Amino acid sequence: MILGPNDAVFCPSRIVVAGTSGSGKTTLSARLGSILGIEHIEIDSLFHGPNWTPRATFESEVEEFIARPSWVTEWQYNIVRDRLADRADLFLWLDLPRRTVMRQVMVRTLRRRLGRRELWNGNIEPPLHRILFDRDHIVRWAWNTYRSTTERVQQLSVRRPELTIVRFRSHRDVDAWIAHQLIPVTR
Repeated sequence: MILGPNDAVFCPSRIVVAGTSGSGKTTLSARLGSILGIEHIEIDSLFHGPNWTPRATFESEVEEFIARPSWVTEWQYNIVRDRLADRADLFLWLDLPRRTVMRQVMVRTLRRRLGRRELWNGNIEPPLHRILFDRDHIVRWAWNTYRSTTERVQQLSVRRPELTIVRFRSHRDVDAWIAHQLIPVTR
């Protein structure tokens, strides 16, 4: 069941945030974790080891955290994507326009590279000229995989028709949903 930002009202405990690379999945996941008082697990930090190598413990660490009663994370990595969605009670889909995603991923990549900001396990963004030669460069990856999220979400909605999927077309939609539809934890 795919809903718009004005359709769902409840307090979720296991949330997956989907979207193209650079759409804001991690930012939204961290924001929701803070609002709801649940742990945000940044899935990239579990996947990427030193020198951008996949960590051998990735799958077991994902299994460990999805067994917990509450969490929020990003919907990434084919090897665990179904498991994340199967355990989630809310699925949020950042279906932003390509121009928005590309602007965001380019600005983010530039800031990270120029600031030599450490991302996960000692990794930093590669030199900017690599966008020309590396077909897996994050900017090229975002462009080339833009449509695949829609296909995956559509397949998921058929496979798990009971899962609430909220589709956001803009950051304004996200803000409105958080302000008016999400029931935060009372502290």
